[in-house]
Amino acid sequence: MSRSLRRGALAATAIVISVASLSACGAGNDAQTLGVRPDNAAVTVDDVKIQNALVITQPDPGVVGPAVVSATVFNNGLTRQTLDSITLPGTLGTVKLKAAEGAGPIVVPPGGSVVIGGQGNASATIEGGLREAKNGDSQKVVFKLSKTGDVGLSAFVVPAKSYFKDFGPSEVPAPPGTTPTTPATTPASGEPTQAAGH
Repeated sequence: MSRSLRRGALAATAIVISVASLSACGAGNDAQTLGVRPDNAAVTVDDVKIQNALVITQPDPGVVGPAVVSATVFNNGLTRQTLDSITLPGTLGTVKLKAAEGAGPIVVPPGGSVVIGGQGNASATIEGGLREAKNGDSQKVVFKLSKTGDVGLSAFVVPAKSYFKDFGPSEVPAPPGTTPTTPATTPASGEPTQAAGH
């Protein structure tokens, strides 16, 4: 083997070793990658932390119908709080809150949390939909709590598909250009109904 080839092989080996040792510096409990946060809206004000805040619209584009706000609200304090309202600054959308039990306010217990959105959870329905924002946009959402007051953040606007399907609006109108089908009614005997005079 010639002297120049040996030098080239040694240089290549030195580069590989130095790159390997540099990449090892990023491993371990203090690695920079451990500081990467998930791509969802979260904020903490006093004892209240709000995570995974989203505005979820109808699954099909162009369909006008209710949208919802979905989030998890944590109360790290020693006294209970109620979620008094959710507002969407800059829009005409009005949010109607409903507790999981159906009656009374949405209560966030001390040292506990409440999930808004999804079956069996509290709900926050934007009754007229959200025409001002498009999927992929971010929307300012303000949660008003009884003790902490206003807690605002920007939430992503996403359609009720894929991961968000089970947290989206419960009322889904038919897409434009389609006719809703109504199930045929049959009497208890199972025989089809006949029109009068036949």
